[in-house]
Amino acid sequence: MHNKFNKLTWAVAAAAAAFASQANAGGYQINEQSVSGQGYGHAGRSSNVNDATIVFGNPAGMSFLDRAQVTAGGTYLNVNSEIRNARSDSSIDGAAAGLPVAPGDVQVPLGPIDGTNNGDMVPGTLVPFAFYAHPVNERLAFGFGVYAPFGSKTEYENTFEGRNFGNYTEVRVMSAQPTVSYRFNDQWSVGLGVTYNRVDGELATSIPGTLLGRPGGQDGEVRVEGDDEAYGYNFGVMYQPAPETTLGLTYRSKVSYTLEGASRASGGAEALIPNQDASLKLTTPETVNFSVTQKMTDRLKLMFGASWARWSRFEQIRIEGSVNPDPITEETQDYSNAWAFGVGGEYQLSTQLALRAGVTIDNTPTNDEYRSVRIPSDDRRIFSIGAGWSPTEDLTLDFAYSYLTERSTTIDRERSLGPMELDYAADYKNEAHGFGAQLTYRF
Repeated sequence: MHNKFNKLTWAVAAAAAAFASQANAGGYQINEQSVSGQGYGHAGRSSNVNDATIVFGNPAGMSFLDRAQVTAGGTYLNVNSEIRNARSDSSIDGAAAGLPVAPGDVQVPLGPIDGTNNGDMVPGTLVPFAFYAHPVNERLAFGFGVYAPFGSKTEYENTFEGRNFGNYTEVRVMSAQPTVSYRFNDQWSVGLGVTYNRVDGELATSIPGTLLGRPGGQDGEVRVEGDDEAYGYNFGVMYQPAPETTLGLTYRSKVSYTLEGASRASGGAEALIPNQDASLKLTTPETVNFSVTQKMTDRLKLMFGASWARWSRFEQIRIEGSVNPDPITEETQDYSNAWAFGVGGEYQLSTQLALRAGVTIDNTPTNDEYRSVRIPSDDRRIFSIGAGWSPTEDLTLDFAYSYLTERSTTIDRERSLGPMELDYAADYKNEAHGFGAQLTYRF
């Protein structure tokens, strides 16, 4: 039973860490590294040079800036979820539990898990960023950025009906990126950045009171914490075949982590679940972004972008423990490669004011079989508007608003906890509002 509980705990930790590390596909991804780009749905992420946030979008674009500048800001995300048609069930192996059972009977029904389904499980979050770009001359430029590329948090109420499948998840990734760019001529430039990434997280799962000798009583809890540091890189190319047309391509490398952590139990669960160290090797896949920016008139620019993530490399989760030399768990994930597409535009209403709008289609790499209550998301559509106001030549203030709506999705999970069998299913509908603001100052 001890081994089964540890399998549960670390399988959940691995799945949540993997979901939270997604870039450009699925889950509650963090895509907010530029408020000026948010206004047109990040459609021109690799090709449109507005400010120092191009350090993240395409490092080659720094060479197209005319002077040094710093950009800092953030986006506040407000997520709303509705849970409907929730249903659960539980049973126990009567013989293993020492219950009187009829010949041939194995599982004794215990009935539904009592609980609530409020759906208010994602707290409001501010996603900050800061970038600096410094053109040394007409060809060479340096830059630096600090930002949050990935992250996730779900915190259900204590009485959540699906609490035995995960009631708390928080994973945070912060990155620092020094960058260099070189422009060969009026048409071509390249850029390269190195990323230092730190990930840390905390996850919790409830253990039914029935397994702790309290039938129908208070649940126990297993909580997992872990962290790691890892390096990656990105490079970009920017090409201007004509002054009115800019094409950009950015590649972000895979990042390999070995999360080190420990599990601990409380509320009576510590009598059943031994604490142990464990490690998880996790590799997030490489991603590619391509975009084109076309200047239609002196005032109007149109943009199109496409992003691809090689999630097909994420086939399984393998957890190594400190107690048993065999893997604690080995689970198939079977992810698919994921695409995202965006179209947007920017209209220069006056020398001081620019207006923006965009639409993004973002597809998830997950499938129905493995979707979890921790990240109950599906394909999404994002509608954005924004504006940039420059009261002086040195200062620009950007604002943006995005509305995200996801396709309704169904969670349908089964789980074995020692002698117990648990089921939870529900329909989820998620939406989010993003409010962004940033300041750019040019030196």
